[in-house]
Amino acid sequence: MESPTTAGRKPWKKNLYENADYADNYTDPSFLKDMQTNVNLRTYTPAEAFTGATRLSQQISVVTAFLIIFHHLYMERIGAKTIFLQSAVGTIVGYFIYAGRDIQLAKFVEDSKTAVAVLVFGFIFSPLLHTLTNSISPDTIFSMTFFVLMLHLIFFDYGVSAALVSKAISLNAAIFGSICLASRLSSSLHAFVLLEVSAVFFALGPFLVRKLYSVQLLVLSIAVCCYFLYSISYIILYTYLSTLAFVNLFCPWLFVRLQKYKNNINGPWDEAVVVEENES
Repeated sequence: MESPTTAGRKPWKKNLYENADYADNYTDPSFLKDMQTNVNLRTYTPAEAFTGATRLSQQISVVTAFLIIFHHLYMERIGAKTIFLQSAVGTIVGYFIYAGRDIQLAKFVEDSKTAVAVLVFGFIFSPLLHTLTNSISPDTIFSMTFFVLMLHLIFFDYGVSAALVSKAISLNAAIFGSICLASRLSSSLHAFVLLEVSAVFFALGPFLVRKLYSVQLLVLSIAVCCYFLYSISYIILYTYLSTLAFVNLFCPWLFVRLQKYKNNINGPWDEAVVVEENES
């Protein structure tokens, strides 16, 4: 049987079951009339791109500061008790800064109980964690720590709504890296102190940094890291500065430059979205 003529066909519709008179690969001219390009496109300025990149630089500085503390504990340049007292005082001060005027005595007591419980359990299990990876070579431990800290930076919440963001993966990766490094220290006390510092930097610190974040805080963090890295290794210092320059200068410049090539096409082929209408 011959197919019907064009004049005798029903009007083409965007419903597959109503287009039996048309070939499967037929495309009606009206199909592309609803095509749109770059719907709701937002163009970022160089200043906005730079400001967004500083979030990553801030977290890189936090990780660097943690590794500096590990180095001093590993080389025994500073006592574990001194680090513990300084981090405890810093945690208390940071808690009051974060709470501000909304602090309540009952909430403070409850949080103090939680902190004490975490410290007690951490101190009890620190001998086990200290010997957990004795059979693994230091090179493997340090390489594994590098990769898990990279995962921490990749999945960290920088305030951007994206599928890649995962606070659980980011925190677990940082804690796992801390456990790996703690096993290389000289005693279980050193391991306990490093894990306590890890909890302060990666579990509690992000809340305070998110509240107080500013370019001035970033500059202060970079200055502190550079001061300590200067006494550790020139190569590490230059690597740190080069990484920050790449993140804060090259990446925003490249992002702004490539915006003009963005070309998202929206049309009838997109997934249907159900819109609820309010009945009057």
